Amino acid sequence: MSDAYSPIPELNLLKAFDDTCTDFYSPGFELRAYNHGVGWTEPDNPDFEDRVIPFAQATSSGSLYALWRCDDRADLATLPVLFLGDEGDLYITAHDLRELFWDLLDEDSGEPAPPREEYRATRQAYHTWLERNFGPTPPAYDRSPMEEHGWRFVDWLLSVGERDTADIVIESLELLEIPRP
Repeated sequence: MSDAYSPIPELNLLKAFDDTCTDFYSPGFELRAYNHGVGWTEPDNPDFEDRVIPFAQATSSGSLYALWRCDDRADLATLPVLFLGDEGDLYITAHDLRELFWDLLDEDSGEPAPPREEYRATRQAYHTWLERNFGPTPPAYDRSPMEEHGWRFVDWLLSVGERDTADIVIESLELLEIPRP
């Protein structure tokens, strides 16, 4: 049995970096036990839980990041990343883990930032780590994650009996004016 944090090399690299940090490198972000229950649907829906892989806290109030296992691809790092909000928000926030890692540098997360001086060094170390492991620039995509995967996600939610959850995503798609293909 492996002592690795997860079966995903990119997440294992982040975990190794995270273990060296004493401060946050992104406000509200914190790795949690890999694939340790979502607990987001009421009552827990095993069909939902089987395809949603939580790996990090997204906000200090309890929102989560999770991978959506939209298919059976071998490279889990290329799966879409979900934001499961503690207040009921649900959307696809990144095309894959690499995009999420770059997005963690976004200063406008809505989270209160740690004290500036302490935070700056850890944030710079994260930026250096990111460039060293994934290149000097974020990945580029032609469409947003919601444009790319949103309606397919809705269809999957409906197929596993998550009508109320699908309605949350549909509302976001409509607000973003993303038409159904």
